[in-house]
Amino acid sequence: MTLGTRSEVLFNGQPLTIGQVAAIAAGAPVRLSDEPGFVRRIDAGAEFVDRWLADGKAIYGVNTGYGDSVTVKVSAALVLDLPERLTEYHGVGLGRHFGAEETRAVVAARLCSLARGYSGVSYALLKQLAALLQHGILPLIPEEGSVGASGDLTPLSYVAAVMGGRRDARFRGQVVPAADALAACGLKPYRLRPKEGLAMMNGTAVMTGLACLNFHRAERLEALSTRCTALAALALGAGTAHFEPGLHAVKPFPGQGRAAARIRQDLVEGGRPPVGGRLQERYSIRCAPHVIGVLGDSLPFYRGLIEGELNSSNDNPIVDVEAGQVFHGGHFYGGHICHAMDGMKAAVAGLADLLDRQVALLVDARYSEGLPSNLSGIAGDDGSIHHGFKALQITASAGAAEAQMGALPASVFSRSTESHNQDKVSLGTIAARGCRRSLELAEQVAVCALVTAAQGVELRQALEQRPQPGGGPAATLAWVRAKSPALGEDRALEAELRDLLAAWARQEHTPYAGGA
Repeated sequence: MTLGTRSEVLFNGQPLTIGQVAAIAAGAPVRLSDEPGFVRRIDAGAEFVDRWLADGKAIYGVNTGYGDSVTVKVSAALVLDLPERLTEYHGVGLGRHFGAEETRAVVAARLCSLARGYSGVSYALLKQLAALLQHGILPLIPEEGSVGASGDLTPLSYVAAVMGGRRDARFRGQVVPAADALAACGLKPYRLRPKEGLAMMNGTAVMTGLACLNFHRAERLEALSTRCTALAALALGAGTAHFEPGLHAVKPFPGQGRAAARIRQDLVEGGRPPVGGRLQERYSIRCAPHVIGVLGDSLPFYRGLIEGELNSSNDNPIVDVEAGQVFHGGHFYGGHICHAMDGMKAAVAGLADLLDRQVALLVDARYSEGLPSNLSGIAGDDGSIHHGFKALQITASAGAAEAQMGALPASVFSRSTESHNQDKVSLGTIAARGCRRSLELAEQVAVCALVTAAQGVELRQALEQRPQPGGGPAATLAWVRAKSPALGEDRALEAELRDLLAAWARQEHTPYAGGA
């Protein structure tokens, strides 16, 4: 399922995919199963918790204090008030707020986990959570404040609070009090039952929802980087020799081979012979499949980690009705997501650097195989005052540098928090946010590379008196030119670059939609 698919997504305790979460983020409708067996299975968890409490048994966070305060016993008279206290004191998030798509992904990830039936919650809670998505009531969640080990406690407290009619939500294009949004939809504030405060907050839904969206962006960036490379190779007059199947068969990484096959096909459609102007192209062309392949070959592994977390019961404690047990553990620890996001952002930074190096080759007359300096489209006396893509290369270089700086893994910065109870934390949400930033930067570099390579291809075709390329390269060039015409006299390109970025985010163009 691709981002933007509008097919209904059913929550019934069965596994979801990254694609389904991304579709929900883009506005796909959701439905919570009302099948009697599913409803009974969910409610059985909440009833089990009630029985344990009635028997006087201790359950962490239900009749005890939270975190390091686990030794504090909570009287039966206060048990019903405890979940709301949990959501209140965690209302300490800071920073900008997650966007609407990100918020939908977060809510979907939490609903997916709770619907598995091991969290001791009621079906009524799932209905209220699903209603947020169905009615477009999106909790206003600050991005900062989670260390990602006792779950995403602080950001998820904003989801729990909005379900209860507290704090603020995005609703019908405005930020309004949650109580007003619920009332407008005929919904009553939900009062959390015992264990439901922890079930809502003590999980990995924020980092997992972000990871799902990051994964989709990374998949698309892999394809875009491949097409950018092909266009740069066409502009430099490169041949197909570096991308032949026989060459890549002896280093059989599937992602590397896929990138090479795509580039080769693009060059064939561009009319390039096996060998271009140089026997061996520089590394940013010759080794591009290897660089792109690092991300391409890692994505299946990252998918496994992300979907594994998405479809897990990741709060604490775990309520297993069939086993008759309450298990106290640490499933809220977001290490797998953190590892996926740390690895992904490093591979993404590598793509940003690759594309920046290609732009640098194209604008430098010493290395561009006969193209004019800075790819200026102005010749003659007037050419002395025009500088083409000189500044654009600086912008691309700045983006690549920042992406590389952000590639430092978040996981190595674990620290002790909460009175040394949370003394080893994952920082998974920080890693997911960092990966999102790396993707933003890499997409900016890619757009710079696209307009630069488009100019280079057209100048090369004129120089060699060749026809314009066909197939996939032609489709990408037409998409670029519809928003950014060829550069003659110098002009400010910011608006055109932003237009291309927005169009890319809307998925107006998809390289290699039909495969290699």
